[in-house]
Amino acid sequence: MTTPAVPESPRIPEAVHRRRWAILGVLMLSLLIVVLDNSILNVAIKTISTPPPVGLGATQGELEWAINAYTLVFAGLLFTAGLLGDRLGRKKVLVFGLVVFGLGSALAAESGSPVQLIIFRAIMGIGAAFVMPATLAILMNVFERDEQPKAIGIWAGGVGIAIAIGPITGGLLLDHFWWGSVFLVNVPIVIIAVVLMLALVPDSRDPKPGRIDLVGVALSVVGLVLLVYGIIKGGQLADFTDPAVLLTIAAGLVVLVGFVLYEKRSDHPSIDITYFKNKVFSAAIAAIALVFFALMGVTFFSVFYTQSVRGYSPLQTGLLMLPLAAAQLIFAPRARLVVDRFGVRATTTGGLVILAAMLAAFTILDADTPIWILEVIFFLMGMGMAHVMTPTSVVIMQALPREKAGSASALSNTFRQVGGALGIAVLGSVLSTAYRSGIEDKLGLLPAGLRHTAGESIEATIGVAAKLGPRGDALVGAANDSFLHAMHVTAVCGAGIALVSAVVTILFLPGRPPRTPAEENTEETVGAGR
Repeated sequence: MTTPAVPESPRIPEAVHRRRWAILGVLMLSLLIVVLDNSILNVAIKTISTPPPVGLGATQGELEWAINAYTLVFAGLLFTAGLLGDRLGRKKVLVFGLVVFGLGSALAAESGSPVQLIIFRAIMGIGAAFVMPATLAILMNVFERDEQPKAIGIWAGGVGIAIAIGPITGGLLLDHFWWGSVFLVNVPIVIIAVVLMLALVPDSRDPKPGRIDLVGVALSVVGLVLLVYGIIKGGQLADFTDPAVLLTIAAGLVVLVGFVLYEKRSDHPSIDITYFKNKVFSAAIAAIALVFFALMGVTFFSVFYTQSVRGYSPLQTGLLMLPLAAAQLIFAPRARLVVDRFGVRATTTGGLVILAAMLAAFTILDADTPIWILEVIFFLMGMGMAHVMTPTSVVIMQALPREKAGSASALSNTFRQVGGALGIAVLGSVLSTAYRSGIEDKLGLLPAGLRHTAGESIEATIGVAAKLGPRGDALVGAANDSFLHAMHVTAVCGAGIALVSAVVTILFLPGRPPRTPAEENTEETVGAGR
């Protein structure tokens, strides 16, 4: 006769447990600020690329850097931010991150040039690096294990809320105020979040933290910056065989290899390489990175499609993205139910296949395609994303002990952000290269000094065409045709990446867990009662 197992006693203090959902609301507000900023910027990039006084006259390369300066600093510091949260207290680093993010936002709003905007966006990235991992780490420490999948699903749904609010807010602001207002709007949200954080959220930390890995942080940041800079430069030149491009990319890869080797030998690594011996953990991390690689690259060009080719305003573009956000909001909290029914592998792979199909569907979009088709594509993309993000986040967070929640969250978010940065850089460069190749023959009548500038992006071409008056009409038509071809090529590349991710998940993620005797008895009882 066996002794019945003693139920595991709750590990969360009762006072914290009672207000856990209010705490989750505060964490989602903090997450909202970080995600909101990028989704607002996606709508504003066309305005920022417009010459002064309306915008800053940023080139496509400068726009990519305005996005990636934030993302690279964010990704590079996530290791350290996660460790500092585990060591000093997650609430403390979260509040610090919010304050830095708010300061960077205020400075970015007053940028006088693309270079200043890139610098201040990097400051915002520093703040965001301390916010994002702390939200998920605190969540893991205020919910018991059985409620964590539901809480993570709601947390992931918060991304959908931000995706919805961001473009619409950005569109409204750009319709009534100057472009800097899309950054200034972060400041009051930061103030509210800090006040609520201090009032409601408990602090937590790792009882056995490691030392801070300064060398690892430096190597990761330098390696990522070199790699992404080389990729963006290759796209600007439309020549990836250029010696400067090849050397920069190679240097970035060498530094990143050095980072991995250093981390393996360090007694206090930023990232514990042994985590990746767990195939399930590695597959979940890879899935997140590849999904954001595909998604961020495609989102980058979709804004130019809706505004430059189709002629929609920033506000209309934000409204067009609502189906993507709504699908995330609807399906992310419910994805755990699909996982319970079909398992992590089937749920995640199915989501990735849907995402790949929708990315490929961009190839059917033309200058006069009914806009409802784009809406259907966005909705199904959001649905696919929701069934990838929630299961993989749960797998990653539950693979490590609760006290290492900051490190697990940092790893998840690091690979997500690195994947997104590389997606914008690589697919943005594919778009730029394909566009330049398509438009080059049409620029022969322009003065030599204008040809290179006009070939950089559709916005640059349209800007030059506007100065030519009626003679520029033909150039606008050629720009639209070249952009659509470049968009189709880029979409196919994004779909291919999503399919690669699907192969990874189907090979390595776990299937449906075996049913327990209690579950089988319950099913038999239900069946007998029918």
